[in-house]
Amino acid sequence: MRHGGQILVDQLKAQGVRRVFSVPGESFLAVLDGLYASGIENIVCRHEGAACMMAEAHGKLTGQPGVVFVTRGPGACNAASGVHVARQDSTPLILFVGQIDTAHRDREAFQEVDYRAFFTPLAKWAAEVDETTRLPEYISRAFHLAQSGRPGPVVLALPENMLSARADVPDLPAPAPHPPSVTGAQLDAIAQALARAARPLVIIGGPHWNAQAARDLAQFARSWGLPVCASFRRMDRMDNAHPNYVGDLGVGMNPKLAKRLRDADCLLVLGARLGDIATGGYTLVDPAAPGKTILHIHPAPDELGRVFRPDLGLALPAPEVVAALATHPAHPRAEWAGWVADARADYLDWITPRETPGAVKLEQVICQLSDTLPPDAIVTNGAGNYAAFLHRYFRARAFPGLLAPTSGSMGYGLPAAIAAKLEHPAREVICLAGDGCFQMTCAEFSTACQYGAAVVVIVCNNGQYGTIRMHQEKTYPGRVSGTALFNPDYAAFARAYGGFGARVERGADFLPALAAARAAGGPAIVELCLDPDALSPALTVAAARALAP
Repeated sequence: MRHGGQILVDQLKAQGVRRVFSVPGESFLAVLDGLYASGIENIVCRHEGAACMMAEAHGKLTGQPGVVFVTRGPGACNAASGVHVARQDSTPLILFVGQIDTAHRDREAFQEVDYRAFFTPLAKWAAEVDETTRLPEYISRAFHLAQSGRPGPVVLALPENMLSARADVPDLPAPAPHPPSVTGAQLDAIAQALARAARPLVIIGGPHWNAQAARDLAQFARSWGLPVCASFRRMDRMDNAHPNYVGDLGVGMNPKLAKRLRDADCLLVLGARLGDIATGGYTLVDPAAPGKTILHIHPAPDELGRVFRPDLGLALPAPEVVAALATHPAHPRAEWAGWVADARADYLDWITPRETPGAVKLEQVICQLSDTLPPDAIVTNGAGNYAAFLHRYFRARAFPGLLAPTSGSMGYGLPAAIAAKLEHPAREVICLAGDGCFQMTCAEFSTACQYGAAVVVIVCNNGQYGTIRMHQEKTYPGRVSGTALFNPDYAAFARAYGGFGARVERGADFLPALAAARAAGGPAIVELCLDPDALSPALTVAAARALAP
């Protein structure tokens, strides 16, 4: 006879879970008891939203569901931000939420929330476990759903009395792996469609990628002579130094790449959903009249044809198809060589730094990061105009090399960096964060110190919410409202926790500060003092005002 908390933890062990993230609550004390001496590492965080983002980043890194525990009411509401990231990023995640005693249900008891109603729009499945004996069944289903088709988040609510009750029930094993299912006929159909194209373009993204898939993609692109671009914040699916890599279809994409997407006569979409950001708000590729052949590979059948009608749609994980294509007989066309060379030249010109105002120039900082960090470094970020510099100028070299939310969630960079460093302690992990972005989850620097996650955080301090200020200046020029920030001394903030801190006020001081932070042996913060006039890689305040109607 085991109490429900012990049954749950034993089921996690059966599923191969090594690490969970949590903010403790009295609603799941039995689970905390089950975790005691279980061999599962419990990373205790400072905020439920950050805990859920750490679990989401763990899911991205491993391909296995990240697991997070939060308490009822406000704890679950805080965690919802991480659930949204997992949903839009197609990341396997399981959120366990403590719940009130079932005897008090429907009385608006202390911190009572209907989690089925609350999370159903965000999650693949939201349920509540009423019977202790059914815990293995629910958890098995949660792990299956989180990983099947298009991966995503699952939420299970755990009533206190269900967790404390005892039962005799066997554990269930982890989901059985499925063998690759790509057929020769499917590969031939892809090859034939590509061979008919004069201006093909490969678009990569979505879930299930790993280091081997990145190598397979490089081989496929080389043997076929195809240009490859990444969807928003998925640049690490291919070595950016590869001669066939031509850029990313992200926010503020290269106009020449945007034109190339419009002019392409065949798109091979590998794993990406081909959403609004990749298509310039559906203007570069119109769902009503795309004017090109679309070959769409996606693991979820219901994504195929959801927005764009594919000429060939295969409900398969992209890495399986890429692995098969890498060894399939190639039929490149001679005219593709110039198409690829021009696209690569456009990309190299795009990542050549354009100077921005200020003594510390973020474009130079990002280029120095690309030149200095080892190829297997992992860079994380949240959201803000500082990220436009990163996505334009940073060159990802290996998978996983970039963790960033396609949902555009601020505050993601530091939690993701901690998860990455815990999973890959021998790899260098750098978090790039704006001052507004960092302050949303900066308390997790305490978590990094507690667990020895030696991340380096580069805080881009321009004293404002830069993205909103940019749009503000375009729409209501000179009327600054609600976008100014008050900042602490970030170097002193790091030292207060026992970490390393440095402040950079001149561009020449960045590399020495970065070297000292990397050598510090613990969590570190390097603060960049940026000119608030530099809103983006190509826009100043004056230029934004000039664009105003």
